[in-house]
Amino acid sequence: MPLHTSLGFAGALALLNLWLAYRCVRIRLNGPGGVGDLGIPELRARMRAHANFAEYTPCVLILTALLEYAGGSQAWLQGLGAVYIAARILHAFGMERPRFTMQFIGALGTWLVLLGLAVWAIWLVIPHSMAKSFF
Repeated sequence: MPLHTSLGFAGALALLNLWLAYRCVRIRLNGPGGVGDLGIPELRARMRAHANFAEYTPCVLILTALLEYAGGSQAWLQGLGAVYIAARILHAFGMERPRFTMQFIGALGTWLVLLGLAVWAIWLVIPHSMAKSFF
C-alpha cells in the first residue's frame, strides 16, 4: 500500500528543514563564520527553531506514516500535516520576535498535532489489544 500522504508530507518537511537550515547559514555567511551561535541572538533563535523542528518532526512523521498504513483518514492526515507545517513556520518566525505570540501558537499547534496523532494511534490499537486479552 503506497503511503502517498506520508510521502508528500515527508517531502514538504524536508523542504522546510532546508529552509530552516538556510536561515542559519545566511547569517553565518554574512557574519564572521564559525560554529555555534557566535553570540548573535538572531542566529541563536534560528538555530533553536531548526533544532526544535528536528526534535518533533521524526515522531510526527512516523506516526503519520503508521496511521496512514493502518488505514487512517487521508483527509485528517493531510489536515494535521498542514497544521503541523504552518505551526512550525509560525514557531520559526516567532523565535525572533520580542513578543512570543507566534512562537506560542506554533508550539501549541505542534503539541496538539502530536497529541492528536498519538491518541489516534493508541485508539486504533485498543480494540486489537482488548480482543487478545479476552482470547
